[in-house]
Amino acid sequence: MVRIGVIVNPDAGLGGRLGLKGSDGLAEKARNAGAEDRAGPRAMKTLSLLGEHLKTHEVRLLMSRGRMGSEWLDPSLGVDFSVVHETFGETSKENTTDLVSVLVRNDVDLILYAGGDGTTRDIVKALDQNSAANTPVVGIPCGVKMYSGCFASSPKGAAEVVQSWLNGDLLIASTEVLDLDEELYRKGEWSVRLYAEAMTPSSPRWMQGAKEMVESASEDEVIEGLAEHVSEVLMTDENLIIWGSGGTLTRIGGICGLDPTLLGIDASIGKIQAGKDLDEGGLLELLEGHNGGVTVLLSPMGGQGFLIGRGNLQISPAVLRLAGPDSVLGVCTPSKLLSIRTLRIETGDDALDSHYSAMKYLKVLQGYRTTRILPISVD
Repeated sequence: MVRIGVIVNPDAGLGGRLGLKGSDGLAEKARNAGAEDRAGPRAMKTLSLLGEHLKTHEVRLLMSRGRMGSEWLDPSLGVDFSVVHETFGETSKENTTDLVSVLVRNDVDLILYAGGDGTTRDIVKALDQNSAANTPVVGIPCGVKMYSGCFASSPKGAAEVVQSWLNGDLLIASTEVLDLDEELYRKGEWSVRLYAEAMTPSSPRWMQGAKEMVESASEDEVIEGLAEHVSEVLMTDENLIIWGSGGTLTRIGGICGLDPTLLGIDASIGKIQAGKDLDEGGLLELLEGHNGGVTVLLSPMGGQGFLIGRGNLQISPAVLRLAGPDSVLGVCTPSKLLSIRTLRIETGDDALDSHYSAMKYLKVLQGYRTTRILPISVD
């Protein structure tokens, strides 16, 4: 019998649409502000997609009782599972590490978890402390930012990876676990380092890979050209621009006379900054009061290629629908394009994902009045 441990961090991703840039230590604040569960429903989706395969391969799920596990398992699936752990009230990283220890003692063959980079670090550390560093892990992406390579591209992608692993179609390989300092992140500073390595099924199609930091001092002229294009063509008095996060757009916005946030979502109308570090509610309010055109400027994540669904959860399905799904314009420098084959999109809304999938291609601005067409990848 195959044993799969299941871990759900119920607080993961709570701060995304509120622009909190992480949920570590902020779960209560996020819930009080109206944040809805993200990790649990996404774990439920993955487990539901796996239902029949788990029965076919005689898989037993081992999990915690309650919000860290069993609450998100649909009983109608009829899969075999055992409760090996319990939590009461609010959960913490200590609950995660305790659960990992229990799963190791129960000889799990793989750990499927729903969380973000913080959850990944806690799991990997606990595996190492229990002399089980070779236990493979598969992450269901639920955090605000997910830079580590052991995450699947989506809940569906996680199900595909586990299914292929059960079929014996995937080898186990080492991938990077990256550590982002969330305290600095919330202050607008980006401090990422290699934290550890983890074992995970190797699937270039369904696993996202680790984020790459791509920099080139020779691209100053390209950035200036991109800024000139945005200023001349897009920053008209009638056009609302929603500026995504990241270094490329921050530099472009600065050249255009704005005061952008490195890790937040900003907005401008014409040459005037209309909003800074906006959450989902702020974006919806701006859109509802605007009668002109809308452009959503987004820069894909180097290496992974994610345009929507990583680090910009404030740009929610509701925001995209109000802006118009076709208002999205990618912005990418030539050096970053070397690491990107497709633009990956995961909005969290099946109907909206289907819309982007049907588009097949999306335009990317790569220089002054120079665009490139890249294929869209939606799981």
